[in-house]
Amino acid sequence: MSPIHDQSYRHYEGERRPLGRAWGVITWTGVRSNLSRRWFLALLAVAWIPFIASTIHIYVVTMYPQAGQVLPVDAHRFMQFIDQQGIWVFFVTIFAGSGLIANDRRANALQIYLSKPILRMEYIGGKFAVLATFLLFITLVPALLLLLMQVMFAGNLDFVRANLYVVPAIILSSLMHVLISAATMLALSSLSKSTRFVAILYAGTIFFTEAIYGVLWVVTGSTRVAWVSIGGNMENVTDVMFRQPPRYETPVIVSIVILLGLLAVSFSVLERRVRGVEIVA
Repeated sequence: MSPIHDQSYRHYEGERRPLGRAWGVITWTGVRSNLSRRWFLALLAVAWIPFIASTIHIYVVTMYPQAGQVLPVDAHRFMQFIDQQGIWVFFVTIFAGSGLIANDRRANALQIYLSKPILRMEYIGGKFAVLATFLLFITLVPALLLLLMQVMFAGNLDFVRANLYVVPAIILSSLMHVLISAATMLALSSLSKSTRFVAILYAGTIFFTEAIYGVLWVVTGSTRVAWVSIGGNMENVTDVMFRQPPRYETPVIVSIVILLGLLAVSFSVLERRVRGVEIVA
């Protein structure tokens, strides 16, 4: 007979890492998984086409100042770029974010994640960082590079000195789009085990609020009702950040409150749905 080996308790000989760092592993795994898909890489590449077009525009205006009378390079132009990236934010959010939590719920992986020495906020933060990484790559990064292109083509900092508010406006507006999109998507992803259903739910939420605004606008004849639209609220706040006339009559403070409320609801849903053990009422 073969001897029975001793399987008694032994001290852990591995490296003990402090709490609060696991989110980085979750983020890196999620980013690497998305980058392994060629079609997703193609989507990220296409999302940079507006940057190329805007760079050519800035170059032409710099070389031929008379062209600036038709298409000027000013704060409004940078605001338009942020708006143009909105459609790509929508697609990247769906393709990179719909399965972030839904896939783990389908595989019952939440129990595995949260049975380890991983805080719930680490898990949520890691998933959030995955989506935020890609969204910042198509909003904040190209917008700041576009401003750098303007400085390089002009050969001076005159534009930046005359429009110092453009830099914080680019940063804050990009962060707003990323925060709202990522938080909303994660909340919806935690509600289902189906990636497709989450994608449809997110698209439906965006389009439904836009449709409701369209109907109310026709009925009332006023853009004051734009607060019902998620996109309308973000556009309203973006206008103020870039010191442009608001596109809607909705008070900016109302748009800010609506967006903060959306964030509060999203994080509340995440707090309730991201648990190690499924609770059945």
